[in-house]
Amino acid sequence: MDEPLEDWYARRQQRRRRPGTLRVVPLAPGAGAAHVVPDAPRLILEWDGFAWVPAAVAADRQSAGQLLGPPTGRHRKP
Repeated sequence: MDEPLEDWYARRQQRRRRPGTLRVVPLAPGAGAAHVVPDAPRLILEWDGFAWVPAAVAADRQSAGQLLGPPTGRHRKP
């Protein structure tokens, strides 16, 4: 199962986060999941290629969803 380093690196690069990727973090104590406190403010973080940096603050879960746009990904139905 030996694989050339170039092939491994190409696969790894395809899986890596792209700069500009956004994620949301609830700003409430103990609120790890988005549905726990839907009215709590949310911090929007942006991946700059090396670290997550603060990009914006949304008033609640719905506002954060509007900033991010429609959900995408292979687990979402079209």
